Amino acid sequence: MKLTVCWCDSGKTFNRCCAPLLNLSALAKTAKQLMRSRYTAHLRGGYGDYLVATWHPDYRTGLDAAALSTKTTDWQSLNIVDSGQEHDSAFVEFVARYLEPNGEAGVHHERSRFLRIGGRWYYVDGRVSNKGHNN
Repeated sequence: MKLTVCWCDSGKTFNRCCAPLLNLSALAKTAKQLMRSRYTAHLRGGYGDYLVATWHPDYRTGLDAAALSTKTTDWQSLNIVDSGQEHDSAFVEFVARYLEPNGEAGVHHERSRFLRIGGRWYYVDGRVSNKGHNN
């Protein structure tokens, strides 16, 4: 059996990295781990329930698990630029590269905010900045 390297760029195999999180059999230990798993959920598609479950309850108004399960972007790579944590608040800044339907390369640069409630990390929101990137 061939082991697949996880798409989140952790260097671990998918089965030892994001799979337990996406299958809801484990919780992310850090905001960075949650961010990586959410990237993988978007890349793979079909994990809308996971994306909703890991979105902070105060910010998930109007979310639709079925819509979030639909793979709409051809994600190519993830690079964590910076991260930090203070008590139960954290941020992860990342650059994700993707391909447009016409084959043109695109860049999504975001600084995401996370909160930990009862030992569980949640995505709150993110500030997107695509300025200054070479596609």
